[in-house]
Amino acid sequence: MRTPLRTAILGGTAVAVVGAIAAVTVQASAAEQGRPVPRPSATSTPSPIEPPPGMRRIGSYRVVSGTQTYTCAKGSFVGPSVPEARLVGAGGRVHHFKGPSWQSERDGSLVTAVKVGELPRTGTIPELLLEVNSHSGPADGVLADAAFIQRLATSGGTAPTRACADGETVAVPYGARYVFWGPRKG
Repeated sequence: MRTPLRTAILGGTAVAVVGAIAAVTVQASAAEQGRPVPRPSATSTPSPIEPPPGMRRIGSYRVVSGTQTYTCAKGSFVGPSVPEARLVGAGGRVHHFKGPSWQSERDGSLVTAVKVGELPRTGTIPELLLEVNSHSGPADGVLADAAFIQRLATSGGTAPTRACADGETVAVPYGARYVFWGPRKG
């Protein structure tokens, strides 16, 4: 038998759950359709991997095959990894490699970037915000307007924890989605 208090508590919980699901759905739907994702409110802590204001999404690419390669030093796999990945999105195929670099296979446009933000994720490589620091290729290329790159929805790619011989390398498969951002126009 439900009492009025129990019904009110259960009803309030359901409203909170439905509200949380709706917020996540709105963000996912906006990102998938290329619309700006709602920014956190002024009272919440900003994400370290959110591009700065004034940016627009110019492309999203999914890793279809990728590895992070680690080199053993002093008996363990430490230090930065080297990516090697094939990405696919609406702008065609993109090759991601050492640098870190991204090059459009459609038109040869190339960008390199440096990490400016990181969001650790348990059991996988972190999500990142990278700032583009060089461009080459055609001025109207697929990646020509890129200013920031997010690495999102990561899976795998973490360094092995086993002992190793110095100089040994290991390529660890990973998955992610890369979102390219450029300045708003007009």
